[in-house]
Amino acid sequence: MTEGGLTPEQVERIVAIAMDLAREGDSGQLLDFVAHGLPVDVADAGGNTPLMLAAYHGHAGAVRALLDHGADPDLRNARDQTPIAGALFKGAEDVVAVLRDAGADLDAGTPTARAAAAMFGREHLLAD
Repeated sequence: MTEGGLTPEQVERIVAIAMDLAREGDSGQLLDFVAHGLPVDVADAGGNTPLMLAAYHGHAGAVRALLDHGADPDLRNARDQTPIAGALFKGAEDVVAVLRDAGADLDAGTPTARAAAAMFGREHLLAD
């Protein structure tokens, strides 16, 4: 058993459920997990956090809620990708705006947000 009385398998399952909630943009249930002790920046085997997955799947409301609960907008996954670069890749303009407002680093990761915007013709999303 791990700290908190959960087995490693149970912890893995909880993280998987949280990641699915992030992909779906279900911030209510996801924040219930956080309220019960799940770290807001928990990562899956690929280094993806709930914020990364919510951003990549275009859920601005979930991104905002996670940021409001202390999620780090600059955590990179195992591929050195940032949430804002993922949102730019997907063309999720509202998510990009939320992450910019949160101070996301436009020069972090590979590719950087600036490089991703240039690659996909979305430089206007980073203009001041």
